[in-house]
Amino acid sequence: MQFPESWLREFCNPPLSSEALAETLTMGGFEVEERRPAAPPFSKVVVGAIVEAAQHPNADRLRVCQVDAGQGALLNIVCGAPNARVGIKVPLALVGAELPPGEDGKPFQIKLGKLRGVESQGMLCSARELQLSDDHGGLLELAADAPIGADVRDVLKLDDWLLTLKLTPNLAHGLSVYGVARELAALTGAPLKTPGIPKVAAAVTGKLPVKVEAPELCGRFSGRVLRGVDTQVATPAWMVDRLARCGQRSVTALVDISNYVMFEYGQPSHIFDLDKIHGGLTVRWGRPGEALKLLNGNTVTVDAKVGVIADDREVESLAGIMGGDATAVSDDTRNIYVEAAFWWPESIQGRSRRFNFSTDAGHRFERGVDPSRTVEIIERITQLVIDICGGEAGAIDDQTLSLPAQKPVTLRVARAARVIGMPLTQAQCADALRRLGFPLVEGEGTLTVTPPPHRFDLLIEEDLIEEIARLVGYNHLPTTPPLAPITARMRPEASRSRFAVARRLAALGYQETINFSFVEADWERQLAGNADPVKLLNPIASQMSVMRSSLVGSLLQVLKFNLDRKAARVRVFEIGRVFMRDATVATTDHTVKGIHQPMRVAGLAFGDAQKSRWQGKGERVDFFDLKGDVEALLAPLVLSFEATEHPALHPGRAARVRLDGRDIGVIGELHPRWRQQWDFAQAPLLFELDLDAVMARPVPLAQPVPRQQPVERDLALVVAEAVTHDALMNAIHEASDPALLREATLFDIYRPLVSRDGAAPSGGGLAVGEKSMAVRLSFNGDNATLTDEQVEAAVRTLIDRLGARLGARLRV
Repeated sequence: MQFPESWLREFCNPPLSSEALAETLTMGGFEVEERRPAAPPFSKVVVGAIVEAAQHPNADRLRVCQVDAGQGALLNIVCGAPNARVGIKVPLALVGAELPPGEDGKPFQIKLGKLRGVESQGMLCSARELQLSDDHGGLLELAADAPIGADVRDVLKLDDWLLTLKLTPNLAHGLSVYGVARELAALTGAPLKTPGIPKVAAAVTGKLPVKVEAPELCGRFSGRVLRGVDTQVATPAWMVDRLARCGQRSVTALVDISNYVMFEYGQPSHIFDLDKIHGGLTVRWGRPGEALKLLNGNTVTVDAKVGVIADDREVESLAGIMGGDATAVSDDTRNIYVEAAFWWPESIQGRSRRFNFSTDAGHRFERGVDPSRTVEIIERITQLVIDICGGEAGAIDDQTLSLPAQKPVTLRVARAARVIGMPLTQAQCADALRRLGFPLVEGEGTLTVTPPPHRFDLLIEEDLIEEIARLVGYNHLPTTPPLAPITARMRPEASRSRFAVARRLAALGYQETINFSFVEADWERQLAGNADPVKLLNPIASQMSVMRSSLVGSLLQVLKFNLDRKAARVRVFEIGRVFMRDATVATTDHTVKGIHQPMRVAGLAFGDAQKSRWQGKGERVDFFDLKGDVEALLAPLVLSFEATEHPALHPGRAARVRLDGRDIGVIGELHPRWRQQWDFAQAPLLFELDLDAVMARPVPLAQPVPRQQPVERDLALVVAEAVTHDALMNAIHEASDPALLREATLFDIYRPLVSRDGAAPSGGGLAVGEKSMAVRLSFNGDNATLTDEQVEAAVRTLIDRLGARLGARLRV
């Protein structure tokens, strides 16, 4: 909200400088966002009266004027303005005057000179040359009663400041000059001047019939008929100037009066052309299909959720927002109807945004307007209309249906002191609230306040505590250091942070991505097998309608984005939260009932395993490359991988990742179906792991280097073709004494050739369906070097147990 400081000081004029006044408002909760002068600096510009105006002897478009500047002798001024004529008073820049800076940033100095051979002893100025407005169509004409020779800055009150307030939505009572003055008086103790609004006696008979059908829309409706007004009169210069300094351009006298009173007291109003109203007015909710052409030229269609004012034929106004074009006042208007009402904030909120425009009236009504002053506002508008436009007024029609209940709010003084953080007495609190004009009742340690009708924001005890804090002064609050012990949160050594996980993946060549948690419903069904995802009530886009339960879809979208931009090799990862339904989850400070929200880390690899090198074409990334990255990410933990099936992964090239006997994620190649659907030239490799498991990191335990020489034995074991490497290694470690066997490594696999006719394999002592797996065993002791007898006994025991468990035998 913008307004001139001089207008504010007419209601409340504390002994403060302009800068101190702005600081006082800001510290009182009414933030002054900008403070700037009403006019740029200029000097030696006075009021001049044109006494004579003759044609320039050497120029068709110039005139030679004799100007009275109050100096005794007339000044000879050459002027080219089309409105330079005898009898008007205009700004005159004397010789030596400095006008506002031009485009070069330097002040423009007026010197004695000649124009086409005629001496000019100054310059007559337009509003644009003084940078008062953009109007440069002619000289700035001053009021006829402006004293000749007086400084133009004093005559036009240009040594004023414009204040722009940045108000929060709860400060609706500050959306007027009088409202700000009321707060300034409370903050400074300066007296508040409340001008009396005299009643205008009814001089004409008759009222316009008005029926309010929706009291939940309109709680109070006041109106008055005025007849015989002259709408073609010019708005007074003082009103035009004040509106301009409030950022409002002048339209017509009636519109300007309505806007002026709104800025003055914060109550919007509307003026109808009485002769254009068919029958009476009805305040009601709209009906489906009803249309209205507004004053801004837009035509809108209303429904049952939009309040309207209608006559007997059609809708004439959007309630509390904007009037209609059909009943707008014009130059032909002679009879008017002035309306001021209280519209319930809930009935106005959101309606302007629905029609993609906003108005000053809607801005105020949706925050709350004082319902007790509608009749006073009508009287104020009536007086201004009669003074400026003439006419006679009828009686006021005032209908009160339902007004906001003024529920008392109780303040506990002890709690106010505790919340604010400084000692306060009951007398201090009562004084602060009385300065605001609040009626209150004092109790034992309590103050009960009945909110005045202009305060819609006083609902709970904390609202009163805020009022006391800002009246006492935020700058008076003591700066007390915190007394609680400050203890650094140490991360357990057996855990690493998510940032450490991200840095480790970056070191492996992956780039981090951040994606929305909202994804397409098809992704959840196809890539996660989730038929019942968590749906959004109000999605920001149709393709982002559910919460993701997997990070795979987001990474595939990132891959597609990069491939479309000719990226040949992509390595990306994401650390993010997923959302899954789980009836066992209860609502806490960190959880929502029925929704499990674990953190995951997922990665994707596409293209060559290594960056391009001079040796030649690189090999494409495969399952084992990604498996190595996952093992490096969780090192030194030892993982196991078991074949599995996953909706997003290739049925024969997917594995679940296991750690300490539990599943922590999956790894594999994208399913051919989704590869074709996403139009990938080759299948990307993906992994998705539980972040908590990845963040776990065992504390290293130092062990002495063995002092004894290890003993190695190589065994060629014949097993069935179905026996896997993991099955063999697990069986070896389970069948051996861990105090002796330190390491087992597979170093060879032999499969005999089988003829095309299915005959027995040639040589090697292997039957059809068998293979030979060569394993190197490393034995060592803690206290002494192992003997051959100890090693041989351990090997025989191992072979016997492998034979019993896997059907293995030594190859001969």
